[in-house]
Amino acid sequence: MPFNITFLRKNRQENEKTFKQRKSFAMRREEVLGIRAKFPNKIPIIVERSTKERYLPRLDKTKFLVPQELTMGRFMTVIRNRMNLNGRQSLHFMINNQTIVVEMSRTMNEIYKDHKDKDGFLYITYSSQENFG
Repeated sequence: MPFNITFLRKNRQENEKTFKQRKSFAMRREEVLGIRAKFPNKIPIIVERSTKERYLPRLDKTKFLVPQELTMGRFMTVIRNRMNLNGRQSLHFMINNQTIVVEMSRTMNEIYKDHKDKDGFLYITYSSQENFG
């Protein structure tokens, strides 16, 4: 039995690592180059739950490939629907671990151009309350 408990803890810790912690820069960069070559009109996004978040569920996946013309508002709706949130549950996004005020009408392409990471992914962290810093 203790072996199983240890194994479960290890898996939980592995699941709590961020995408950047699980993959090297070179692996991430290579993945983005492949994605952008195959789908030049799509934006590669990594969406992860804030490490401090305790109320919102984790998403079933972290990588998203979205059309350039999709607005931030529509993308937020997609994420809300994937989490089955009701209208009273709040959802806030941070881009590259910074609270950035983004107009919901801006396209993902505009946001990607302004905020993509050096590896080529756009990183979005979500939480149930606004985080400053």
